[in-house]
Amino acid sequence: MKKVILIVVLILLVLIAVAGVFFWYAMGKPLYEPGMVRAGENLRAPLTPPEQSSDERFWNVEKDIQLYHFSEGEGRNVLIVHGGPGYPFAKPWPGLEPLTSEYKFHYYDQRGCGQSTRPIDRLPSSNYYENMKTLDQTLGIGAQVADIERIRRILGEEKLILIGHSFGGFLASLYAAEFPERVEALILIAPADVLVMPQKEGGLFEEVRKRLPENMQADYDAYLKEYLDFKNIFSKSEADLVALNEEFGKYYEAVVKTSIPAQGKSGGWMVWAMYLSMGTRHDYRGALKDVKAPVLVVHGADDLQPEEASRIYVDAFPNARFHVIEDATHFSFYEQPEEFAAVIGEFLSELK
Repeated sequence: MKKVILIVVLILLVLIAVAGVFFWYAMGKPLYEPGMVRAGENLRAPLTPPEQSSDERFWNVEKDIQLYHFSEGEGRNVLIVHGGPGYPFAKPWPGLEPLTSEYKFHYYDQRGCGQSTRPIDRLPSSNYYENMKTLDQTLGIGAQVADIERIRRILGEEKLILIGHSFGGFLASLYAAEFPERVEALILIAPADVLVMPQKEGGLFEEVRKRLPENMQADYDAYLKEYLDFKNIFSKSEADLVALNEEFGKYYEAVVKTSIPAQGKSGGWMVWAMYLSMGTRHDYRGALKDVKAPVLVVHGADDLQPEEASRIYVDAFPNARFHVIEDATHFSFYEQPEEFAAVIGEFLSELK
């Protein structure tokens, strides 16, 4: 009898796991919803950071998670949230250098990329749904947003000035949604077109495909098939996924035809954790309506990402303004540093 009960229980567990995976695939349901971090849901550790080590190159955000960081400037703290996901900056932005006499700009590698802790090499479980949840809790959107709050506490700031680039603009926006009273100002540089999914015009992958030279399209199609193979994702290692993520840069650079600022080592699992966190169907615009802090959205006129993608953020925040920088793509702080510095400097001066 006990053996029969055990078999029934095992079958039920398998069915629950399969049902969970099927529901996620069928509905594209996000594992992250705004408000979860503030409520302490699905976090590995409290929002209060542990004691800091003597190695000032790292912030301790959990007992086993360290974030590599560097800074430039003197004055009021400003936190830079990089994009990708999983592409940290190796050097300060030229477009912020003229402001370093008044502001101290902090650049950090998000957990799971660059020189920060990579807590997962392989996921040992054969249960797909359990792996999804582990990955989301360890490296997903909620974990990244929680780290921003921990950094605020480490810096000792009552309110943060945040600058988010690309996917980092998306993360910074979600932090503002979770902790609106902790944001003094928010600057979004070409924020990622993932605030609402699916996108009306297709996403980045489709846009790259449309603009690639014909002789690269077949290779790109094969690459993308492997990149988006979520069915077999948990057979891979951190190194496998780093290589897969970095390969995208080859196709992206072929399309934008511009040099990309120096970057640290790409993320692996953290990239796919982000995808699982946000699913394929969500609309986070409503979560931004309570953010009272001033918001500046900057868009490069020649960006591969359309202007409408940035305007979605402008329309979602109640106190946002928009600025377009001509002759710039996705990296306006690198391509047009003088105008970038002037625009950011003017916006920040209004906070005084």
